This record gives sequence, structure tokens and C-alpha cells, in this order.
Amino acid sequence: MLASVLLLAQVETRYEQPTWFAAVVLLMLVAGVVAWLIAAVLGFARARAFGPSTRWFAFAAVCMIIYHLQFLFLALGLLLDNSSMTLTVGAFFNLFVVLAALCATMGFIRLTNPR
Repeated sequence: MLASVLLLAQVETRYEQPTWFAAVVLLMLVAGVVAWLIAAVLGFARARAFGPSTRWFAFAAVCMIIYHLQFLFLALGLLLDNSSMTLTVGAFFNLFVVLAALCATMGFIRLTNPR
């Protein structure tokens, strides 16, 4: 029984990548970076008028820009077959998502305190 389970675990499944896959992934990455860049610029520009909470949301947007740029570094590491770079970027992959969540939380906390 155990031998048959181990034999099944060794079967390699290959998937064919659709022709549109790379274009959609690249388009979504670029759209994400541009949208977060707009959010960051507007957040920093409006921070003086709307208070410190807006600045925290802008910091969260900057963290999300860095998160999207990490995809490019992961792809570069894979294309160059540089396992050190790929693993280094991959180890800290969710760091900027966590930092963005903390910045957004601080923004909501500051939002409840009037100036």
C-alpha cells in the first residue's frame, strides 16, 4: 500500500502554458504598479489637506509598489538561473504586504482621531 502511494507521488504532471498567459501576467503587473503609483502620489499630495491618515495609506501604496516589483526580481532571478537572488527575494516576498497592512491599519487608527 505504501509503495503504491509513493509511486503515485512520483508521477510528473506537465501543463501546457496558454499562449496568452505571459501577456496577461505582464499586463496585470504593470496595471498594478501604475494603479498603486497613482494611489501613492495622490495620497502624499492630499496628506496635508486630509491629515496624517492619508500619509499612512500612501505608505501602504508604496509598499504595494515594492511588492509588485518583487515579481520582476523573481522573474529576473529565474531567467538568469540565479538561485541565490531568487531565494533571497522569495524569502521576503510577503514582507511588503505585511508592511502595507500595518500602514493601512495605522491609517485607519489615525482616521478615527480628529485633527
